[in-house]
Amino acid sequence: MSFRRIPGDERLPASLRGGVVAIGNFDGVHRGHQAVLQRALDEGRRRGAPALVLPFEPHPRKVFRPDVPLFILTPPPMKARLLAHLGFDAVVEQAFTRDFASQDAETFVTKVLEENLGISHSVTGFDFHFGKNRQGGPAYLMAAGERHGFGVTLVDAFRDEGAEIVSSSRIRELLAEGDVAQAAGLLGYRFTVEAEVTQGKQLGRTLGFPTANMVLPAEAELKHGIYAVRLRRADGSLHDGVASFGRRPTVDENGAPLLETFVFDHSGDFYGETCQVSLFGYLRGEVKFDGLDALVVQMKRDDEEARALLAGVRPLSELDAKVAF
Repeated sequence: MSFRRIPGDERLPASLRGGVVAIGNFDGVHRGHQAVLQRALDEGRRRGAPALVLPFEPHPRKVFRPDVPLFILTPPPMKARLLAHLGFDAVVEQAFTRDFASQDAETFVTKVLEENLGISHSVTGFDFHFGKNRQGGPAYLMAAGERHGFGVTLVDAFRDEGAEIVSSSRIRELLAEGDVAQAAGLLGYRFTVEAEVTQGKQLGRTLGFPTANMVLPAEAELKHGIYAVRLRRADGSLHDGVASFGRRPTVDENGAPLLETFVFDHSGDFYGETCQVSLFGYLRGEVKFDGLDALVVQMKRDDEEARALLAGVRPLSELDAKVAF
């Protein structure tokens, strides 16, 4: 069965009904989420049933607090790709609106879990709440399962080696600090962004460092600076490189933040392609240089440092091997 990405209002194919469903937003699909997701996969295999994920899109915080920017770690296409890599049969993207949030807990169980999905088993985190005013919690879900005939598994909080709970907010904080290595440790894979490559002013090309330029969402609170990266093209090919994320203070400090990736040992351009860039290491912060000559000297140093860092990297996990290798 090939992986399916299905809108929540679309009729579920008969082959996917009666499945085991992991429920939650899963922004980041980090190691804590993976503990929940793996339980769903295991239960699906045990039952010989399809394994699905039911996330809420957009993130509920964007609906309830639209005026407060939220750095989304895994937009729906990236999240779907990660879930496919993990081995799920489908993701059913439930549209999250104020009307949806105003439904009572029993309506969610009846309409979504029973009628739309026909689930045989649900898997959630220990603190999952749903329905108007969060009236549905773990105890409610357990009782609903008994009434409606589906099983329920609740998964305890996942803690890292330092006994701290792994959370999306912790990962966002690390990325804002430029600590992509520790963020990768919590994610279980290298943090990766995805966007279309656009044509820029081509200054990098005139300096001997042509770049693939990508505009990230305005709320992406990734620390500005220089990173050792790996770029995956639309055809699946991988290319090591060095990337700058920020406002280019030497040449255009008033411009919008841009991710500019110089791909090693490659000619040609990727214009119009949707590419993914995985971050392996933070090399330095943004600096305003005294002219283009000084900038080129530093770019050559960045090139050498990134090549050295990437030469010795190994996958962190099976998931990382699929994402960034």
